[in-house]
Amino acid sequence: MNAGLLRRFATGRTVLLGAALALAVPGTAYANTVSVTVKTPGATSGPASANSEISTHADCSGGLISGGGINQAIGTGSSVNGNHVNGTSPSSDGTTEYTGSTGVVGTDVTHWLGIGGSGGQVNASFSTTPYAMCFTSNLINHTQVVMNKANTPTAGATAGLVTATCPANTRLLGGGARTTPGNTGSLKAIASFPTFNNSAHSFGAKAAADGETNPDSWSAVGWDSGANGANYTYAYAICSGSGINVSGTTVKVRYTEVSGPTTGSTGQTATVGCGQGDGNLVSGGAAISGGSVTTTNFTGPGSGGDHLNGSFPSTSGGAAVSDGTTTAAYWTASAHTGGQSSPSTYTDAWALCANDGV
Repeated sequence: MNAGLLRRFATGRTVLLGAALALAVPGTAYANTVSVTVKTPGATSGPASANSEISTHADCSGGLISGGGINQAIGTGSSVNGNHVNGTSPSSDGTTEYTGSTGVVGTDVTHWLGIGGSGGQVNASFSTTPYAMCFTSNLINHTQVVMNKANTPTAGATAGLVTATCPANTRLLGGGARTTPGNTGSLKAIASFPTFNNSAHSFGAKAAADGETNPDSWSAVGWDSGANGANYTYAYAICSGSGINVSGTTVKVRYTEVSGPTTGSTGQTATVGCGQGDGNLVSGGAAISGGSVTTTNFTGPGSGGDHLNGSFPSTSGGAAVSDGTTTAAYWTASAHTGGQSSPSTYTDAWALCANDGV
């Protein structure tokens, strides 16, 4: 073989070897077109009266809702225990709530509600800030909202858990929670988290754990220090639209649990984020609980007055991100006790990280 043929043969082998390596190395064949812009209008003051609630909304001018959040200011003094989360949930127009028939209740939703409630005390510092996670993807260009509800909790200090499950062959992107009636000052939503509709997760009673992939359901938990037969809890799952081949997509769960708050009238936060290779943050969840929520069925915290004050996209240090942020990678849960001590109480946070494989 002459020198020219040897050079051409060697060059050909190099090209073929390079092509084989490109196919063999994971992650080189596909990108991730998922992106999220966080939208928030800022804080809305209130509630200004005891045993009432306010509703505010964040809206997507581009993209579709993949989830959303809420953050509350509580002020200082004896009334700090009075502000709590009543709802963090999707809306068709920024006002209307999905509280009627269960099942698929909306498609391509672009509004998110933050609903703050008061107990027996209020102060002028109370406010609620909603966050919309405005999602785009070259593959997942339609979404749908699934709602489930139950007449629960009707007994005091009892976890009223409800689970909404995405339709077959879709991907869960996020979810939300709501409790009614809003004028029951002791009723609140204490948990909103991803899960699976299978026996290993007690069909939604055990939360998705750190590192699990492609959860298909979302659970919400209502909590009341007293007994009220009119209480309802609503769970919302934000799912990819029907007819989209999502077999190549991955939604990874990141989760953390922090001890506390256990002292009366105090707070605790927990923050978790998407790691390298996880995909981009599309939503998150939060809970104040009895702990070990990924390995045992959900139990409530140590006191009937315990509540959430926030579940929102954040920095790694737990600060809420600003309007228009496109690089949010962390989710923070903010929990608070009532006026009594709360032994064996924990704060839980989840981040959902998505890669559409496109």
